[in-house]
Amino acid sequence: MASPVPSVLANFSKLTSLYLEGCGLQGMFPSAIFQLPKLETIWLLHNHVLTGYLPEFSFSNNLKTLALWNTSFSGELPASIENLDSMEFLGLGHCNFTGLVPSTLGNLPNLKFLDLAINSFRGSVSPTLANLTKLDYLDLGSNYFTGFIPPELTNLTQLTDLDLQQNMLQGSVPSSLFRLNNSNATGAQLVDIGLRYCHLTEFPYFLRNQHRLQLLDLSSNNIKGQIPQWMSKVSVETLFFLDLSNNSLTGFVEFPIVLPWSKLQYLKLDSNILQGSLPVPPMSTLFYSISNNSLSGEIPQLLCNVSTLSILDVSQNNLTGNMPMCLSNFSKLLLVLRVRSNNLQGPIPSGWTSGNRLKMIDLGRNNLQGGIPKSLMACRMLEYLDLGNNQIRDGFPSWLGSLPQLNILILSSNALYGTIGDPTSNVIVFPKLRVIDLSHNGFNGTLPSGYFERWITMTSLDGKNSQASYMVENSNMKINDMQVPRTYAYSMTITNKGTEMQYPKIIKTLAAIDFSCNRFDGEIPESIGNLKELQLLNFSNNNLVGGIPKAIAKLTNLEALDLSRNKLEGRIPLELSPGLNFLEFLNLSHNHLTGIIPQGHQFDTFQSSSFEGNPGLCGKQLLKECNTNSGGLPTPSSTSSEESGSLDWIAIFLGYGCGFLFGTVIGNVVIKRKYDWFTKTFSKIHGSTRMS
Repeated sequence: MASPVPSVLANFSKLTSLYLEGCGLQGMFPSAIFQLPKLETIWLLHNHVLTGYLPEFSFSNNLKTLALWNTSFSGELPASIENLDSMEFLGLGHCNFTGLVPSTLGNLPNLKFLDLAINSFRGSVSPTLANLTKLDYLDLGSNYFTGFIPPELTNLTQLTDLDLQQNMLQGSVPSSLFRLNNSNATGAQLVDIGLRYCHLTEFPYFLRNQHRLQLLDLSSNNIKGQIPQWMSKVSVETLFFLDLSNNSLTGFVEFPIVLPWSKLQYLKLDSNILQGSLPVPPMSTLFYSISNNSLSGEIPQLLCNVSTLSILDVSQNNLTGNMPMCLSNFSKLLLVLRVRSNNLQGPIPSGWTSGNRLKMIDLGRNNLQGGIPKSLMACRMLEYLDLGNNQIRDGFPSWLGSLPQLNILILSSNALYGTIGDPTSNVIVFPKLRVIDLSHNGFNGTLPSGYFERWITMTSLDGKNSQASYMVENSNMKINDMQVPRTYAYSMTITNKGTEMQYPKIIKTLAAIDFSCNRFDGEIPESIGNLKELQLLNFSNNNLVGGIPKAIAKLTNLEALDLSRNKLEGRIPLELSPGLNFLEFLNLSHNHLTGIIPQGHQFDTFQSSSFEGNPGLCGKQLLKECNTNSGGLPTPSSTSSEESGSLDWIAIFLGYGCGFLFGTVIGNVVIKRKYDWFTKTFSKIHGSTRMS
């Protein structure tokens, strides 16, 4: 329950410790509390809406611990912060502080922990921080610091954790920072190094002498060329987290087939230009992403020995050959298997076994052949299945309807055939399905009205009332004394509303049906009106006949509707105009529709391309007057079909009409260590502290 901090606390002159972590506090924190003469600890983290500022501090202040992480404290740090000469732990990360960091911050002789991350500090990194000779944790990440990293920080010989990521710093990390001008010098031995977004152009040379590293993040820099051979000897017995993604790395110099770090659990190498064969991670690895590179050759069988993997992403490379059959059952811990956008061929592995934890299988955009293996029914936790853009020849896999968690099913651009039919019983099928893409296949027969009646999640989405807004896979890696949160975010690139759009995350309320570019016939069933949560509906490029059902007006959340290039006839129901208030894209072109085009609401925003190719239509969108005495038919002077813009529309249509394009990307992984550090360091002094 949200409540303000009682101002009466400022009268507790004998108070020594104040712990109010995660109490839902709001309002302004009474600044007088900071001046209590005996107060040594203020612990306020995780009170998101609690505001406040740091006051001027007096010489008599005894504060040793100040933790404001993840609050809304703001303003500038006062120069009088130097009066906190007993301060050991200063955690101001993830607040709203601004301005320059005062040089007087370097006058805190006992400070061991300094976290200023995720604020709006600006200016240069003060060289006076070099005076903090007891400091072993320094996090300045995600601010607006500029200039060069001061070489004076060489004095920080006790430093074990350094994070400078996501600033606007220039140049490389000075080797003098770690006293490595002399190759015989040992220098500081760090445990964590975070240099993401630091404009590095090469591997920092000081890493050669690092033997205790557990976490190394050099992602999103400008490092070019090969990973040097000496990197294979860096902290081989301690490193558990390595992120080199989003650079311009081309390969490994004399690395073994199986990478050397014996305790590695997290390895992220995606979005480089790595060439050669696919490296095999150590047998301890939980997370392995090497997508969006130029790797070639076959997927090595050795990969199946890494039975600890929970995330495996080798997508967007040039891998060839058959998929190893062992990929279907090598790890009971596997959550995500993604080999999308390679040149793999042969059959889909058929050894899927019960008891697996798979939530995503993405084999799209390869050259896989054969049928869809029924052993996929063993994947009872599966949420996302993409087999699109292959050469699969099979009928509609109605048996997938028994999967209780399946949200997204993509089978587009294959050689699937036959009728879909209707469910054979009253049992709920595809109970969680909300996105289905069958476009660009050879399906025929009538549209599956029975399925439209049973896809209950599209009728009322569970996600609408869910606290989580997006499809993400959240789990923690417990590594030594640290909790490492890991997030894998589902995302899609879809052709929507005539334009290819990228969704970094998939919102849980998204609902879409794409049956375009098949050979469906018959009428559009009235049961389509049951799917009230639909946002995208595409039945284009089929042989559908009859009229546009009035039931479509019930799809009040619809944003894109494409019924083009069918044989639909009759009038456009007038009910569509007031009913479809969110409609942003409409294509009814190239049918046999007649009469007046509905006016008002969203229909007034659509151009002639939405209706062309229907000689019997009239209305202001086509610049054709209607003969009201003849039931709304076009007047003789306005019956030309105005095909002049059709070629332009066809170009757009080729990008939109035949299916959504789906893909997935790996989301960012956030590493938190700082408060575990505090637990380990101060637990003997402050045994009652609660950590998160």
